[in-house]
Amino acid sequence: MPSAEIFLILMGWAVAGGSPGPATLAISGAAMGGGRAAGIAMAAGVVAGSASWGVAAGLGMSALMLANAWIFEIIRYLGAGYLLYLAVKSLRSALKGGGLAMQSVSVERLFVKGFLIHITNPKAILAWGAIYAIALPAGAGAAQVWQLFGLLIVTSMFVFFGYGILFSNPAIVRGYTAAKRWFDGIFAALFGAASLKILTARLEV
Repeated sequence: MPSAEIFLILMGWAVAGGSPGPATLAISGAAMGGGRAAGIAMAAGVVAGSASWGVAAGLGMSALMLANAWIFEIIRYLGAGYLLYLAVKSLRSALKGGGLAMQSVSVERLFVKGFLIHITNPKAILAWGAIYAIALPAGAGAAQVWQLFGLLIVTSMFVFFGYGILFSNPAIVRGYTAAKRWFDGIFAALFGAASLKILTARLEV
């Protein structure tokens, strides 16, 4: 595949991954509330979840899920439930109010949280399956699949780790501290909206 086409595919992947959504929301919130290490730990979990779906799609799991819609449905409800839990948690924090205390959550827990956010997003494996179908020629071999996987996951790392670093900037953290209650309310609304979107999404086969 020409390098110009690869560049456009990677740019599209970066824009899609960096668009506002549960993963970027969680990373930015962790970075603002717990500092750079927290943001990077959350981002690492998200990247690991994305890589898991990338490997699964490369092995043909996306086709298996489309052929067996009940697998997709189980993951869909799990994902919606987890996002709803995060929405309720953020809403409780918004209603409680109070100042910002730097979070003492371990990086391991933040990694797991990031992983769960992405691994319970059923559209992630469909996105990987779609990008493989678009970018790879018919009859592509395993080497081509995993070469593309490597390029895409490195792009995802730049995007998600970039969020973790950007939102740990002291100026952004100060703004978050001053308006924490409002941020928590916004997080609650966005997590809730994401949960509702997953629940009402229709699987197209």
